[in-house]
Formats: sequence, structure tokens, C-alpha cells
Amino acid sequence: MTTPHLRRLPPAPRRFALAPTAALLLGALYCLLPVAWILVASTKSGSELFSTFTFLPGTGFADNVADLSAYRDGVYWKWMANSALYAGVGALLSTGVSAVSGYALAVYRFRGRESIFNILLAGVLMPPVILAVPQYLLMAKADLTDSYLSVMLPVILSPYGVYLARIYATAAVPGDVIEAGRMDGGGEWRIFRTIALPMMLPGLVTVFLFQFVAIWNNFLLPYIMLGDDEKFPVTLGLFTLLQQGSSTPALYTLVITGALLAIVPLIALFLVIQRFWSLDLLSGAVKS
Repeated sequence: MTTPHLRRLPPAPRRFALAPTAALLLGALYCLLPVAWILVASTKSGSELFSTFTFLPGTGFADNVADLSAYRDGVYWKWMANSALYAGVGALLSTGVSAVSGYALAVYRFRGRESIFNILLAGVLMPPVILAVPQYLLMAKADLTDSYLSVMLPVILSPYGVYLARIYATAAVPGDVIEAGRMDGGGEWRIFRTIALPMMLPGLVTVFLFQFVAIWNNFLLPYIMLGDDEKFPVTLGLFTLLQQGSSTPALYTLVITGALLAIVPLIALFLVIQRFWSLDLLSGAVKS
């Protein structure tokens, strides 16, 4: 039996080969242009900002930061601390719940497992705005509205985080290793803590990063739950400043400077976690 001769396709023209790169560059420009604008705008004083705008840096960045820090006795830094609390604690708890839930769905066989997983997938597809009002009613019933817990508790369970944890546990935790741990007399919790969790760590770092960014940028949930502006995260605090800016235009410079400072922790976290993530992946490859 003779195999048919496979004709080699001609290479794509060079002008079409550059099209994906050009599309990616346009997408990067689209995403980075607002960042560049806010970086330049934060260096301008009020008079420079409202005159003809150029992408040349101004001379008012230090004054803008000083004015922002002095506004209402430094309430902006209180908002930043609140965001760090909500995002840090919420992301840690959410990552822990996702790790345990994803591992259980990946390793154990029990009735209703696929139904639970399908419900979680439905939660991934559900817009957060649909859940905001029911969550508020639940917190009001428990007398937890206008508290730190009212913002942190609803974000602990992340359907997307559980989904990622299950997928990663299925791929990274071999069943033979778990069986070997059981044969050595290890309990289920000990096997998870000492064997499975280190194998899942790179995936859990990703879950933590996604959750931290999502909670840090969350606006709707704090807007519904909180009434005391001393408990506002930075997103909601800047929104209140922006509303006041319609009657006090000088506050616009504070909003722009605050928005720039608010993305600095996210950039720093991404750089730190990216390095940690790379080291984990390399160590996992060496161990395997």
C-alpha cells in the first residue's frame, strides 16, 4: 500500500506573516495609551492639565502627591490600606478555598461531583452585577453591611478560582503519588498538605494573582455594601473624589494622581509573583 505524496504548502507571503504582530502591537498600544496618559497627566498642575494637553511631563507631580496626602488628613492612604486589606486577605482566603475545593473535585470520586462542577462553571459565566443585590440582602440579614466583612466574605468563594485549581490539580498531581502516600500511612489532609499542595503551588499563585487584581479593582460590591467612607477601598474613594470634582475642578488632579498611585501595588505584585511563579515552574520541572 503506497502512501499518497503530501504536497508541501507554500509559505505565506511576508506581508501576511507580519499581520499578527501588527495586531498585537495595536492591541498593546490601545491598552498602554491610557496608562501613558495618566502617567503624564499626574505630573501636571491644575493649570497645566486644563490648558492644551501634551505628552510632555509637567512640574506638579510632587505637589499633587502632597495635596493628595493632605486631603482630609490623608484619607487616600486609608483607602489604599483598605484595598490592601480587602484584596490581600480576600485573595488568600479565596486561594485556600479554591485549592481545597479544586483538589477534592479532581481527586475524589463521589456522587454529584460533575453536577457541582457544572454549577461552578455556571457561576463563572454569571455577571457579578446579578449577585450584588442578593449578597447585599444576605449581609443585611446577618447585620454585616457597612463592615469590612461585607466586602471580604462574598469574594472568598471564586468559581473561576475553583475551576483553575481543579484543572491544575488534575494535570499536576498524579494519582500514583497520592496512592503511594496512602500506602505509607498518610492521612488525606497530610497528603494534601505535604504532597499535593506543593505540586499545585504555581497554579495557586495564578489564582491568587487573579483574585487580588479582581478584588483590588472591585467597585460594585463596596459601593453597595459600604456607607462609611473611612472603609472605602481606593476605587470607591476615587469615585467620590471624581463626583466632587464636578463642583471643585481642583480635585481632578488628585483623582488622576491617586489613580496612578493605585496601580503601583498591582505592578509590583505582578513582578514579584511572576518571579516566584517562574521559580516554582523551574523547580517543578527539575523535580519531575
